Order: sequence, then C-alpha cells, then structure tokens
Amino acid sequence: MTKETRPLSPHLSVYRWQVTNTLSIIHRLSGVTLYFGSLLLPLWIAAIAYDASFGQVMFSLISHPLSKFPLIGLTFAFFYHSLNGIRHLLWDIGKGFEPNQVRNSGIAVVVMSLLMTSIFWWMI
Repeated sequence: MTKETRPLSPHLSVYRWQVTNTLSIIHRLSGVTLYFGSLLLPLWIAAIAYDASFGQVMFSLISHPLSKFPLIGLTFAFFYHSLNGIRHLLWDIGKGFEPNQVRNSGIAVVVMSLLMTSIFWWMI
C-alpha cells in the first residue's frame, strides 16, 4: 500500500459532539478543581490553629462577596464529580449503556448537581 492510498486516522471533524464528550471534560475539570480547592482546607485549619490574625485574614477572604463565586464553583465541582462517579460505577457493573440511558443519566447528573449546589448554598 502506497503512502497516498493509506487511510487516514479519524480526526475531530469526523466525530459529532455528544453529551458524553462534554460530561467527560467537565468530570476531569471538576477533579482538577477539587484537587486545587482541597488545598484551601489545610490552609484554613492551619490559619485557625497557629495564628489568630492570619485566621481573621482567611475568614475575611472567605466571607468576601466575590469569594462566593469560587466557593460555589467548588461546591458544584464536588457534587458533579460525586454524582458522575456514581454514574461511572453503574457503568462498571454494566448498567446504563443504552444511548438514551447514557444521555439521560448525563443530563440528570448536571441537573442534580445544580440542584444540590443551589440547595446547599440556600441552606447556608
């Protein structure tokens, strides 16, 4: 087979964008967000434990209205990553592989994540 007649490997233009593509990317981004967001917890605990003035600075940063947006994003990432992880566990046991089930469970994960984030921040 000559170089000109060999088939090319598929490229992104061959594939149609689907819900599962987006949810996979969001799942990875939420994992990275949770990783870096989890660095705030030991910093906050150390601030409280070692230095009261630094604890006050941390508290004022966290209570600032603009810091609510990253915290809400971190909360959404937590709920999304958890619910999508449950979805993947169901896939691991062989459940939910029909195209409609995959799409509907993905949409349900996003809706439930938004709902749980809203309820969480409403309760606070």
